[in-house]
Amino acid sequence: MFYFLFEYLDKIDFMGAGLFKYISFRAALAAITSLLVSLIWGKKLINILQKKQIGEVVRDLGLEGQYQKKGTPTMGGLIIIAAIIIPVVLFADLSNVYIILMLVTTVWLGIIGFIDDYIKTFKNDKGGLSGRYKIYGQVGLGLIVGLTFYLSNDIQIRENPQANVLNNTEILVQQEIPITVDKSLKTTIPFFKDNEFDYSWLVNFAGEYKQKAAWMIFILLVIFMITAVSNGANMTDGLDGLAAGTSAIMGTTLGIFAYVSGNLIFADYLNIMYIPQIGELVIFASAFIGATIGFLWYNSFPAQVFMGDTGSLTLGGIIAVFAILIRKELLLPVLAGVFVVENFSVILQVGYFKYTKKRFGVGKRIFKMAPLHHHFQLKGFPESKIVTRFWIVGILLALITILTLKIR
Repeated sequence: MFYFLFEYLDKIDFMGAGLFKYISFRAALAAITSLLVSLIWGKKLINILQKKQIGEVVRDLGLEGQYQKKGTPTMGGLIIIAAIIIPVVLFADLSNVYIILMLVTTVWLGIIGFIDDYIKTFKNDKGGLSGRYKIYGQVGLGLIVGLTFYLSNDIQIRENPQANVLNNTEILVQQEIPITVDKSLKTTIPFFKDNEFDYSWLVNFAGEYKQKAAWMIFILLVIFMITAVSNGANMTDGLDGLAAGTSAIMGTTLGIFAYVSGNLIFADYLNIMYIPQIGELVIFASAFIGATIGFLWYNSFPAQVFMGDTGSLTLGGIIAVFAILIRKELLLPVLAGVFVVENFSVILQVGYFKYTKKRFGVGKRIFKMAPLHHHFQLKGFPESKIVTRFWIVGILLALITILTLKIR
């Protein structure tokens, strides 16, 4: 909104309007605005939820401090969603296809999560929205993202860019630079020297149908990534500040990747693919970081509000789609390692229990309880210590992910 206004003001030489050409300036404004929105709107929403007695429904899991959480307002994900959307609408280029996809992702998964929380709180159904319908929603979003990649001519890359010496690196991608770009199915493989991977290599046997088959594989992978990461975030949302804190760390890392991938000089220096107009996602990443950190103001131990599925499904989906857009989806197992381990701990626990029950007649467990953070709770670790240590692991994984830019 302001982006287009200041673009017009710059054309008529309005003093100071040129600042809006700088991604870093708009990113800073987005981060500040998202923090303010989450802090101000968050307090108001918590008061509304408390008055309407929209609180957490607690199941008896035998965990320490469990009943102290009973009645704590939920659906706090609405704080995160508002704190992302408002600054993005104000400061980002809304004609940018990447921004459009991220806004669609935020609203789409926010609605699915909200319906789930609504059923749990207002219909007194602890099961919430059927898992089948959640999957349908995630698959639908995956199809939207995948088909947009296939159909949109605005989604292109340039490999191994040769940068010219320009005076201003920040507005580089917004200038009319004569470069050749390609509509490609290539992505980044971590830790390899020639680290570009083309999905079409998986279907060389398809002959003349190779490209179409590659697009089908890519769309299926997009669906899988969105489903896995959003469910992983949902599993991680079990302790005060855990999901929000780890998401903020991942969002920061993705923002760095978006900035260097959208800057011709940095992309050339780091020998990574240059993605025209992807730098605009830095504004979205800044809003995302501000929203999650602002939410932590109320969600840190002891939490005044829980994000619910409204927030957790949205956070996971945003991280997955963002990584896909910047062609770093194969880095997700490292960057989102906390989500992966939480998800995998549940799969292992359920699978092993079913296997041992079928084989020996008595189900056995690998962990005291899944997801993994509950296992540590039952081992006697304080909740705040578990959350802090998971954050530390998340930071370590983020640093390893960033190092893949140079370690090949």
